[in-house]
Formats: sequence, C-alpha cells, structure tokens
Amino acid sequence: MSTLAAPAHGFEQVALALQGGGALGAYQAGAYQALASRGIAPDWVAGVSIGAINAALIAGNAPEARIAALEGFWRRVTRFGPGNFALPEPPLPPVFNNLLWAGRNLSFGQPGFFAPRLPPPWLWPDDRPEALSYYDIAPLRDTLLEFVDFDRLNDGPVRLSVGAVDIHTGNYEYFDNRERRIGPEHIMASGALPPGFPPVEVEGRFYWDGGLASNTPLDFVLHHTPRPDTLIFQVDLWPARGDLPRNIRDVAERIKEIQYSSRTRLNTTHMVREMALKRRVRELLAALPGHAEAGTLLAELEKDCAGGVATIVHLIYQSRPYEHESKDYNFSRRMMEEHWHSGGHDVDRVLATPGVLERPDDHEGIRVYASDRV
Repeated sequence: MSTLAAPAHGFEQVALALQGGGALGAYQAGAYQALASRGIAPDWVAGVSIGAINAALIAGNAPEARIAALEGFWRRVTRFGPGNFALPEPPLPPVFNNLLWAGRNLSFGQPGFFAPRLPPPWLWPDDRPEALSYYDIAPLRDTLLEFVDFDRLNDGPVRLSVGAVDIHTGNYEYFDNRERRIGPEHIMASGALPPGFPPVEVEGRFYWDGGLASNTPLDFVLHHTPRPDTLIFQVDLWPARGDLPRNIRDVAERIKEIQYSSRTRLNTTHMVREMALKRRVRELLAALPGHAEAGTLLAELEKDCAGGVATIVHLIYQSRPYEHESKDYNFSRRMMEEHWHSGGHDVDRVLATPGVLERPDDHEGIRVYASDRV
C-alpha cells in the first residue's frame, strides 16, 4: 500500500471510533483506506461489534499490511461458494437481489463468520450452549486468527478498545490493550449479538454485543482523561435522521436505525457543551487567588476538567433505497463493494472541507464536521 505524506495538522492523537452494523462494516474499511491514502494513521482505534472486528484488523497489522487484511477479511465473509470466490448474483432488480442474498445468509450462514445451528436452539436442552443462539460463530475465531496478528495488536503502537456487555450485570465494559492482553474472544464478545450469536466467555464472565447498551465508542474516547489534542473520525453505520417510512420494510429499517444509531449527534452536541463548560472552569480556576485550604478541591477540579481540544469528523453511512432492513446481514459481494466505495467517497468529500484538519483554536476547543452536512 502506498500512502501520501502525513498531513500537517496540530493534533497529538488520531482516533477512530467505529460503530456496529454487521455487513455495513465494509463502509468503515473503505473509510480507513481513504484515510490511509492521505497518511492519516490512527494512534487509537475503538470499536463495537463489527467495528471491533475492523479495529482489530487495523491494530493487529503493520500499516503497510492493513488494507490487505481488511480486504482479505471482507472477501472471506462475503463469499458464497467454494474457495474465496463469490457466486455471481442473478440479474434481478437490486431490492429483490438483496432480499435473495439476505435470505441465503440467514438460511446458510456466511463462510468465515457464522454457521446455522443444526438442530436449531429450541431443540437443545436448557443450559446447553447450543440452546442460546441460532448461529455458531466458531468460524469467526479462525478468520480472526488468520487476519489479525494478536501479538502486534497487544504489543504494537496502536491502542485498541472494544466494547461489550456483561450479561450478569448488564454493565458496559471496554476491553483495552493498554490494560490487558486481548485475544480473539474479546473481539468476538463485542460482536456477539443475541439471539443470533451466542454469549462469549472472557476471563470467566459472559458477554454479549456492546451495541445492546451503546453502539458507538465515541463517549469512551472523549471522556478518557487526560486526553491530548485529538482528531477523531467517528464512523457510523446507522443514521439517526431519517424519513417517515412508506411501507413495512421501511418501518423495520427505521427501527434499526433509531435503535443502533446511539444518538451520536446528540451525544456530540452534549460533548461540545461539556467541553465549553470545562474550559470556562479552567479559566476560572486560573483566575482564583490561591487558598491553601482549597488546594485539594482545586486539584480535583483541574483533573476533572483536563483534556485537550478535539475535532470530530462524523462519517455517516447513507443507505441506498433498495437496501431496507436486511442491510446489516446482507453479505453479498456486490453490496460489500458498494459499502466500501461509499466509505472512501465520504472521506474524500468531508476532508475537502476547508479547515477540517486544523487544530481548533477558538474558545470552545471542539469542532464537528459531519458527512451528511457537507
């Protein structure tokens, strides 16, 4: 992979925040390829569900090997036939073609990713692992081991954080390679969406897909303290905004969009207000006369308000009219390539905005650029 010279920006850290969305995750791969072609390399990759898988593929490979790893993974999980080749798609209108391929994926699973349980879960006795999901995700483990160098993932320069939900407590948890060794099970746990996929055991506890609680890792990245000046690329697969549904397929699609968008734009708006408040508190603390008895309180306030400036580049996949609610489990090769292309196109478009890579120097200390507003 050839890259251009690194862009001149004033940020100390570049972070990728990758949302969950199944087959739509190829959009994130295309976005990463476009960023890499401009010399923009992440220091920190945080992901949920399919975003966790893409994050592992990035953090678990050398920069010159990442695109090949992403392409290898996405070609593996979008084949339907022998070898690594995809069967030709019939010459049908896109909406029917998508429904056909989504039905195939539901019925037969997807090579390198998940396989249907036979017999199905309701025929297994209670307390058996096979009774907890419709699919087996053992193939995903083998695929991760093939395309991710876990030694590099854990010992390399890129920070990795992936979100999952503890089934017993219902609490959200991030597995972070700066705090523990990450293996395939941590990545699989982040993407174990029930009832399709089974819970995954990690260090004696059982986890489901992080998207059940929050489908975006943006808050985790922004609230990490102390945070250096950070350029964040938030790559979302579900738009929060949408039109009034026209039919029952639109209804099902819109439900997913609202459920899994995790209100990223609302959270970003709150973060802008929070950072503005923190900056005013820091200015107030700097203006206060010193009082020995207030020293501890002032130190704690300064710690809570720490954090550099940030720019959030919000990339949001906009689905095509013929995708409908099956778009997150339609693993056809054609749709993978369309999603991949869309990710690269949106990066090109938003980075053409003047000043997007410049460090904020205004009072608020945070800027937001959204691909659906450019």
